[in-house]
Amino acid sequence: MKSRAAVVLPLLAALPLACVAPANPDEGWVNLYNGKDLTGWVNVNCADDTFTPTEGGMLFCNGLPTGVMRTEKMYRNFIAEFEYKHMVTGGNAGFFVWADALTSKGVPFSRSIEVQIIDGWESDNWTSHGDVFAIHGARMTPDRPHPAGWERCLPSERRANGTGEWNKFQITAIDGTIKLAVNGKEVAGGYDIQPRQGYLCLESEGGEVYFRNLRIKELPSENPIDATLVATEDVGFKSIYNGRDFEGWDLKPEHEGHWTVKDWRMDYDGKSSDLWSLAEYGDIEMIVDWRWSGPSHKAMLPVVLLDGSEDKNADGTPKRVEVDECGDSGIYLRGSSKSQVNIWCWPVGSGEVYGYRTDRRMSPEVRAGVTPSVNADAPLGEWNRFYIKMVGDRLSVALNGQVVIENAQLPGVAERGRIALQNHGSPLQFANIYIREL
Repeated sequence: MKSRAAVVLPLLAALPLACVAPANPDEGWVNLYNGKDLTGWVNVNCADDTFTPTEGGMLFCNGLPTGVMRTEKMYRNFIAEFEYKHMVTGGNAGFFVWADALTSKGVPFSRSIEVQIIDGWESDNWTSHGDVFAIHGARMTPDRPHPAGWERCLPSERRANGTGEWNKFQITAIDGTIKLAVNGKEVAGGYDIQPRQGYLCLESEGGEVYFRNLRIKELPSENPIDATLVATEDVGFKSIYNGRDFEGWDLKPEHEGHWTVKDWRMDYDGKSSDLWSLAEYGDIEMIVDWRWSGPSHKAMLPVVLLDGSEDKNADGTPKRVEVDECGDSGIYLRGSSKSQVNIWCWPVGSGEVYGYRTDRRMSPEVRAGVTPSVNADAPLGEWNRFYIKMVGDRLSVALNGQVVIENAQLPGVAERGRIALQNHGSPLQFANIYIREL
């Protein structure tokens, strides 16, 4: 005789799914924002009041400066939800998926997939109803071809509410595929995405916007992911320019009106003096973006050889070549103009340490070591990125991804000192200034 259990179990298995109690729809969800403070979030390049908790568990973004705040944690496969409302028509913001830890060269945003949060912007190429697109080196194939061929998916229908009204976004991201639902219906997405593991970011871009009910449910990630598909990780870099004011910098009366805040950029007209940090640093890694902002002119400039000497003509006179020049500047390290990573238009390229290369008291090895191995400067007017590493008396510099100075010795350099952005009479801009103390 069969037991009662043996009879009941087959009957249960035969019941339609609708008769089986559903799983708890809230199971597995975790709050991305706790409604009280910014625990779990990292301010990448914004001011300390760009994102602020408000009453009622909401998170307010004032839109200034343009920049991002990201999660402490990386995510791969997940469902994320949040609600937002713009307070000003024409407001702009965004939610970044699978983002790098730091902003990309010459922009205030990270490489990522952006889910657009915008109000009152409509054209043939973008909308205010949930565009999804790749930015700053990320790659994506949109679910539907874009009219201009961009890696951007326009929503299939317009579902977002306007200024002052709440909207709900739900983002499902699984193994390089993203789907966006706006107010309860899927409208946009993409696939073949790179990277497909990284941070989540809230974007500040000029508009006042509120967020609430930010939460996430992580989904299984069964297969190992190739390292090339993972965003760059946080290794401890901190921004030393907040895009709002010169907090942390020794701004003197003579600097006023010459060193100016231009949102995420720091602008200099070339008519004042060096701008020094308030803090002193020893062993560091530093990232700083820069570009020439003034007019260029033709100039005859010296040719520097790899050994640090200047080339000569057959008759022994200094050899010079004509170049387009915008001026001269640099990054002072350890409180000294001598330990300066040059920014200029000389044929040898930026990154050299002029004060050591031209010091005849230095050994040939030292002078050759501080001479760039290659000219890696971007065209005039385009952004450049320095990566500078100073440990003890050893300096390495990469410019736009190319190593130009490698483990050069700076004899006699101080153990600690302030950093300066050099005045040499030339207009230029700085941005994305990050320091990692070692």
